[in-house]
Amino acid sequence: MVGRIVALVCCLLCAFPFFVISVWGKDSSEPINFWSGDASLKDKVKNVKGYNTEMAGLYKKCALFFLLTGILFVVFPIAGIGLLVFDCSAGIYLAYRFYKGVLKRWS
Repeated sequence: MVGRIVALVCCLLCAFPFFVISVWGKDSSEPINFWSGDASLKDKVKNVKGYNTEMAGLYKKCALFFLLTGILFVVFPIAGIGLLVFDCSAGIYLAYRFYKGVLKRWS
């Protein structure tokens, strides 16, 4: 049972920054970065409010997936491992593809 709780806490620690970025970045005057330290977005993004709204939605979805993964770890540990592998591999790729689409729409 301790391993399940540790996995839940780890997933919550992953979900928390995504949630914070989505809440605080939504109304920001600066574009929300996908890559840390990317300063080129100021020149690329034309409508910052619309861009930030979509990026906040992406980050909320990421936070939700990590939260669900943590809960699944407590209930069904094997399924939680499978979903965590998906989150950290294909999930990152899907988030990147969504980001590229958002950037293309608002540039």
